[in-house]
Amino acid sequence: MTEAVQVRDLTRRFGDFTAVYRVSFDVERGEIFGFLGPNGAGKTTVIKMLTGLLRPTEGEAQVAGFDVTRETAQVKRNIGYMSQQFSLYADLSVNENIELFGGLYGVTGERLAARGEWVREMAGLTEAGNRPTGELPLGWKQRLALGCAVLHEPPILFLDEPTSGVDPVSRRSFWDLIYELAEGGTTVFVSTHYMEEAEYCYRLALMNRGRLIALDCPAELRRTLHQPLLELRTDDAPRAVEALQGAPGVVTAALFGRAVHLMVENEASAIAALPGVLAAHGLACESLDAVPPSLEDVFVALVLREGGVADA
Repeated sequence: MTEAVQVRDLTRRFGDFTAVYRVSFDVERGEIFGFLGPNGAGKTTVIKMLTGLLRPTEGEAQVAGFDVTRETAQVKRNIGYMSQQFSLYADLSVNENIELFGGLYGVTGERLAARGEWVREMAGLTEAGNRPTGELPLGWKQRLALGCAVLHEPPILFLDEPTSGVDPVSRRSFWDLIYELAEGGTTVFVSTHYMEEAEYCYRLALMNRGRLIALDCPAELRRTLHQPLLELRTDDAPRAVEALQGAPGVVTAALFGRAVHLMVENEASAIAALPGVLAAHGLACESLDAVPPSLEDVFVALVLREGGVADA
């Protein structure tokens, strides 16, 4: 079997509310598989079902060859899991956290000593084994949590928004570690809100309103955006979005950093007409140019096509 994860029509209901509906996909061994979606899309619910923390209402899934409903214990022994809270104990030292997770995963003796040394070296904590974990900078906590999650060398690693709140430099360093694990044969399943992180994944699954709405590699997903895309530079981007929403020929208008990205029906017509629309609202058009779509543009377009983000 080449698939590390197999999911077929996975569904989860909480009373009358359907959090996940008939989601199906496969994850290849050694793949970095990205899971994207707005808050409330169902990403964490899927991960909880795949890690044995939540029983599916319907459908089936296999992780590392084990059924997530009937063979939960075997699933848990063959995965690592790291959440955005990092799953560490702040009042324990670095070494005590490593020993604790070693005990939980059945890693003892010489193997624990060797793996503990690897964790400390990987996390940059070689000289900080006795330091309380709660005193560590966020980036060090993140790397320590990753090390503890793979202490038992699982074939599959689940990361649920693991870089939330972490600075960009630490985030980039963290992804270097993910690539090292994948190159060593570990399958990495990661959910994220950061579009630049999505670019690092081999393939991406996009969730919205509990459904899987797109699945492909980043380059192919960008190619699904067929309508022209313009980047507007103006003196007041938020007001420009309000002014251009619903303007003739404008499909979508959204902030993109300090600029505005506009999906339009016709490139030439929009470039000719939109500066006048802005001027009528007292806004200056500094530049308006065609640009290639980013993953964020694709993300926004697909979510809007599927009915927008669910209300909280």
